[in-house]
Amino acid sequence: MDVRPIGIFDSGVGGLTVTGRVMQVMENEKIVYFGDTARVPYGSKGKDTITRFSCQDVRFLLSQDVKAVIVACNTASSNSLDYLKSTFDVPVFGVVEPGAAEASKITKNKKIGIIATEATIRSGAYEKEIKKADSSIEVFSKACPLFVPLAEEGWCNNEIARLTAEKYLAPLLEKGVDTVILGCTHYPLLRSCIQSVVGENVVLVDPAYETAVRVREYLNKNGMLREENTKAEHKFFVSDTTNMFDRICSEALKENYQATEINIEEY
Repeated sequence: MDVRPIGIFDSGVGGLTVTGRVMQVMENEKIVYFGDTARVPYGSKGKDTITRFSCQDVRFLLSQDVKAVIVACNTASSNSLDYLKSTFDVPVFGVVEPGAAEASKITKNKKIGIIATEATIRSGAYEKEIKKADSSIEVFSKACPLFVPLAEEGWCNNEIARLTAEKYLAPLLEKGVDTVILGCTHYPLLRSCIQSVVGENVVLVDPAYETAVRVREYLNKNGMLREENTKAEHKFFVSDTTNMFDRICSEALKENYQATEINIEEY
C-alpha cells in the first residue's frame, strides 16, 4: 500500500473534470491538484513552452510527495507526455491514449471526430493513437478555442454556446462521424450543449474516466493503492486566484474546496 497522494495538473481549472472522475473511480485516494490559472490556456502556445510549463507543474507536484502524476491537460498530454515520462522518476499518465482507445472501440462506422485546442489538434496525437488502434478509422479534427472561455464564464448551455457549437461541429457532422472525443478538460462542462448539437446518435467520449481506470489498474498491479477507509483529504493549488475555481469546482466535484495560490515560477 502507498498512502501518498496522486498528483493531477491542468493548464487551468478544466482539469477538475478529470479530478472528479478520479475521485469516482478511486474514492480512497488522496489528490493534490494544480491548475496553472496564471498561464491558461496552454492550447495557443508552442510545444517548447507547453513542455517547459508542464515540467514546472510536475516539479511542484513532486514537492507534494505524489506517487503518480496525471496530466489532465490534453494539450500537455499531446505535446509533452513522452518528455515528462523520460524526465521524471514517477509514473506519468496522459489522457490522449485512453480516450483514443475508447473511441476506437465505440465507433460503428469508423468515423471519429476530435474537438480540442489548437495545440492538441496540431500535435496529431489523437489521430496517431486512433490509427494505432485501427488504421481503417477515418479521423476528422476541429479546433474549438472558444469553448474554453465559454466554460470558464459559465456559459455552458446558453444560446451563445449553442451557436458556437453549431459553427464548430458542422464540418464533423457533414463527414458523418458517429463518435466525438472531448479532447479538452473544459469541454465536458459543455457536454449537454454539444450533445444537443450533434444529436443522440453521436457518442461523446470523455477521456477522463478511461484515464482514471487505467491509473487504478496500474496502482493496483503495483501494490500502490491506498486501502485505508478513512476519508481522503485533497489539496488544491492554483497559480492565480480566480472565482472560476470555486464555480467549476462546485460543478465538477459537487463539493466546495479551497485552493491555495503558489508561485509556479519557483519550480
